[in-house]
Amino acid sequence: MSQSNTTDITAYMQSVGKQARAASRALAAANTGDKNAALMAIHDVLKAAKPDILAANKIDMDNGRNNDLDAALLDRLELNDARFDGMLQGLKDVASLPDPIGEVTDMTYQPSGIHLGKMRVPLGVVGMIYESRPNVTLEAASLALKSGNSIILRGGSEAFESNQAIAKCILEGLEKVNLSGHSVQVLQTTDRAAVGELITMTDYVDVIVPRGGKGLIERISRDARVPVIKHLDGNCHTFIDSDADADIAVKVSVNAKTHRYGTCNTMETLLVDESVANELLPKIAEAIIAADEAMQLRLDDQSQAILNDNAALKGHLSAATAEDWDTEYLAPILAVKVVAGIDEAIEHINTHGSHHTDVIITDNYTKSQRFIREVDSASVMINASSRFADGFEYGLGAEIGISTDKIHARGPVGLEGLTSQKWIVYGHGETRA
Repeated sequence: MSQSNTTDITAYMQSVGKQARAASRALAAANTGDKNAALMAIHDVLKAAKPDILAANKIDMDNGRNNDLDAALLDRLELNDARFDGMLQGLKDVASLPDPIGEVTDMTYQPSGIHLGKMRVPLGVVGMIYESRPNVTLEAASLALKSGNSIILRGGSEAFESNQAIAKCILEGLEKVNLSGHSVQVLQTTDRAAVGELITMTDYVDVIVPRGGKGLIERISRDARVPVIKHLDGNCHTFIDSDADADIAVKVSVNAKTHRYGTCNTMETLLVDESVANELLPKIAEAIIAADEAMQLRLDDQSQAILNDNAALKGHLSAATAEDWDTEYLAPILAVKVVAGIDEAIEHINTHGSHHTDVIITDNYTKSQRFIREVDSASVMINASSRFADGFEYGLGAEIGISTDKIHARGPVGLEGLTSQKWIVYGHGETRA
């Protein structure tokens, strides 16, 4: 098959599903050495194929520009030397992580005489639907393999050539260590009907992970019959408390907003305590504009009163609308609001945020502990950039996605998030009275 769409999507997807289910049973029985050998074999094949993969990515980038993809999508799509090296390192990192499969915890004896506990096991078959980022193909494959799951990957059409080049390397690596090539299947069609099939194949798929724009994730969440691990968007906040260290406030705010725009952990709203706003807000705003001259600040009334006469910010300021507080820009745009204190900051975040990642900058221990208790987000940080909300930075080796759900997995989803637990019972002939 090729990018030209399949003639019978239902039959194709049923075949993929059956193959994934069979592969998942074999992977569940694979030992840690086998799985690590597969990861390192893929690493070696991928490294040797770097020129081919970058050439394929160039085709995707050229097509993207010709199709007027926006800057955020192009940024996600691009594979440069640094990102390619990061892909290779990610495979090594996942191989070095402890294998969660088979771990037994909470062993206890019951009065009946039985000895029981919990064993960590794979979920089975993971289906993943994602846009733009070809490095996600490898990250997801590596985490699925190490956690004993087979995976079906459906990347966006804009990354088709890159994903197929990476898939070829994964298949070759699996074959080198005699693991089923169906352990990782990258769909060979861009037909959108394949997504509809994947998210309803309850006989073959155990969980769906969507990664992409809000529209994609809303559609998957609405239409899926398979359980979904998801986050809709990343409207992340940084709150500058009255007891903030000024240097930390400036440094963290600049990094959180300008490090990269096309990521879900980028700061989209800056909140500043009114007691320090006159002093700190101009410093932070000037530093952010200095980092990127394209930056636009959307200001509430109090922020406007403080910044409107600042000559260094001329041409970068406009009034915020109600919509700005709920927007994930993925662009050089930042909403700014002055708040009456930590109470208003927490209320604003819990009302307008996306429950992804939120930050307080403060040297006040009591307020920092209150913030991390009361802010209802998957990651809550003290004096650190929201850009750290990432599986690699959290020591997970990589991530298959970030979840803002509260059941099963929350935050960056690594190996443990792709597992479940089952009860195991040891007996000696006990019978129930």
